[in-house]
Amino acid sequence: MSRQDKSFKMPDRRAIEKMTVDIARAMGEREFASAEEADEYLRDLQASGDLGKIAPRNAIERAQDVMYEAFDQEDPKKRVALAGKALKISTDCADAYSILAEETAETEEERLKLYEQGTAAGERALGSEYFKENAGHFWGQVESRPYMRARAELARCLWTLGERGKAIEHYRDMLRLNTHDNQGIRYLLVACLGQEGRLGEVEELLEREDYKDDSGLDWLMMKALTTFAREGESAAARGYLREALDQNEYLAEVLTGDLELPEELPDAVTMGGEDEAASCVAAVMPAWEKVPGAINWLAREFARLNTPKAGRNDPCPCDSGKKYKKCCGR
Repeated sequence: MSRQDKSFKMPDRRAIEKMTVDIARAMGEREFASAEEADEYLRDLQASGDLGKIAPRNAIERAQDVMYEAFDQEDPKKRVALAGKALKISTDCADAYSILAEETAETEEERLKLYEQGTAAGERALGSEYFKENAGHFWGQVESRPYMRARAELARCLWTLGERGKAIEHYRDMLRLNTHDNQGIRYLLVACLGQEGRLGEVEELLEREDYKDDSGLDWLMMKALTTFAREGESAAARGYLREALDQNEYLAEVLTGDLELPEELPDAVTMGGEDEAASCVAAVMPAWEKVPGAINWLAREFARLNTPKAGRNDPCPCDSGKKYKKCCGR
């Protein structure tokens, strides 16, 4: 089915998490002599149909099970009703507040309040000791994901409402809690720092040991920008830009305006697709506009890519009046 088909609605990815929860509950406090023994245990459970029948241990887990049911619903009214049911079981159910924010809030301020409640609920559910013991590995612990989801949306709301410093601090702390960054928070943070003109902090993030080999489209564009800001029109800056353009064939068209940005950006993107290029440009170009000369350099690079071959001592085909070797041939 085409991704342009507006009648098609992607299933809520959060519903898929229920399988992970079932496995975590099945494993419980059990000890296995080997990975093979653990795999065999899970296969037997799945074959018997008992994998999803292990009872939740407490009110928070019972409420979360209701939320997995809610995520499977397409009808907003049913999702809201199930969120209300979950909160009656436990007011510490972070995902319930997230559903209410998605389905009932009419303003960004209302969404902010609900995500604040969801984040606080997640903190209560996990407890202070959990934060100490699991810092760095939060997403790997499935019970922390509702909290991380609510906090990510809280930060987004704060940014939208102009509370940019607070949003950045939330994003920073989320990377501390989940270093592997399964949510892609680093891409949001690097774009936010760039928009605020905090390029030194952008460079620190780009060079962090965990992320320095990242070759994501946003990452490459920000590497090109920070390298240009530090070195000017260097081979290294040009290399990062070319790598980004080679990675997504639509990026140049979006940057030049040949492909317009959609009114609404997608929640998920196709690697190498138009939607990825559009999301990247929307995220990073405000930072590029902050750096003196960056947009003009970008335009010159596009001219260089589209310029016919010329001898090094010939007049440059871009009509600058300079020799090719002193202009686009550099």
